Amino acid sequence: MALNRIIGRKAECERLEKCLRADQAQLVIIYGRRRVGKTFLVNQFFDGRFDFKLTGAYAEPKETHLRYFAAELHRQSGTNNPVPKDWIEAFELLRGYLAILPKTEKHVVFFDEMPWMDTQRSGFLSAFEWFWNDWGCTQDNLIFIVCGSATSWMIEKIAENKGGLFNRQTCRLYLQPFSLRETELYLKSRDIDWSRRDIAETYMIMGGIPYYLSLIDPVLSFNANIDNMFFRKRAELWDEFDHLYQTLFSNSEQYIRIVEQLAKKRMGLTRGEISERTKLPANGALTKMLNDLTDSGFIRKYAFYGRRSKEALYQLSDYYTMFYFRFIKDGFGKDEHFWTNTLDNPSRRAWAGLTFEQLCKDHIIPIKKKLGISGVLSEESSWFSSRADEENSSGAQIDLLIDRRDQVINICEIKFSMNEFQIDKDYDQKLRNKIAVFRQETKCKKTIQLSMITTFGVQKNKYSSIVTSEVLLDDLFETVR
Repeated sequence: MALNRIIGRKAECERLEKCLRADQAQLVIIYGRRRVGKTFLVNQFFDGRFDFKLTGAYAEPKETHLRYFAAELHRQSGTNNPVPKDWIEAFELLRGYLAILPKTEKHVVFFDEMPWMDTQRSGFLSAFEWFWNDWGCTQDNLIFIVCGSATSWMIEKIAENKGGLFNRQTCRLYLQPFSLRETELYLKSRDIDWSRRDIAETYMIMGGIPYYLSLIDPVLSFNANIDNMFFRKRAELWDEFDHLYQTLFSNSEQYIRIVEQLAKKRMGLTRGEISERTKLPANGALTKMLNDLTDSGFIRKYAFYGRRSKEALYQLSDYYTMFYFRFIKDGFGKDEHFWTNTLDNPSRRAWAGLTFEQLCKDHIIPIKKKLGISGVLSEESSWFSSRADEENSSGAQIDLLIDRRDQVINICEIKFSMNEFQIDKDYDQKLRNKIAVFRQETKCKKTIQLSMITTFGVQKNKYSSIVTSEVLLDDLFETVR
């Protein structure tokens, strides 16, 4: 195993190690957002030593995949079999090849981007089910890894298969993006020693997606890198958006309509509001698209405090998609140094403040750790006043509530600033009004504590005593998994 190049992924590596030690056949499912590093993890963990490896090709027909299959079988076995006529014959050939390998050794088969192999009327999935149920699951020395970026397909067809693969998987790994801490470790492994504020802003642009991070040039500054990756003509990520959604969803234009509307409403939209804004019928098809986007990590289903679960909000949570709609979609190519030239632009500051709120929601575990409530059960949600247009409820919007089992609610005020954040008289009144309106409208009887989450802390003055607890940007870099 070549583990020295793997950043983070400790739990995933431990689980794969357990599969290696198991005394029965292993069907391992690995899925997660495109570009998140699934293939890299498998290749590095097994050091590229597979007894058979097949990678699906986007939008290629069955015949092309079967030719790829025959070529790989020829490389591994030395035999020169003709291209199989269908997937049943292909898996029969694979079975014959694996059956003659030494019984005393573990044998690893890796099918990468499996969803792309399951083309229309190809018969791939039923052939795979037959292969595994009839023979594969009986081979105690076989590890069969299936991987794919089309998360909805992986969940529906493999992980939650109601047919021949029902309850057949022995290991299911959902690969998440890097945390802030893992992003910092990855950058340092490439001799990129940026400030944590720059790393946080990098995260707010591209998330913890290893492929995007791999495109950073260690020689360039943070701002120059963003210009180079996103705003330079024909930059590496100039067409990433269309490619990303088209390769994951067959009717990608409808999925894009959903995320485009969510990009316009940072607090999120209900299912009904999404239907109204996108003109997509509020039926099972819309539910499936929302589930697909959630499973793929592009949106999150988020509770609204005090409302029923069916009134939950859907929020855009993919950083690259948020950045695309805010800065790239309508302005691409107009200024190759856009990011450098907007260093002190109000629009950029507003984006940073709003996106930092999303970053905090993705790092609830270190936030709770700093607040000293790691062991307390809680539910995170958002809230805004039902009378938001009334004068007495101005500013009554809470982006992060931590509703704790111990009868305490943390109202989190989140600020991304260049220096210590200063609470003045007006802001103090705004905070007090926010708490009062929240308690009045929700009839909340729990203890309320105001927690400030800031980049460099709250400046001590005569108004800062309203703050019960603080979380700094540095605290978000704590190891969370």
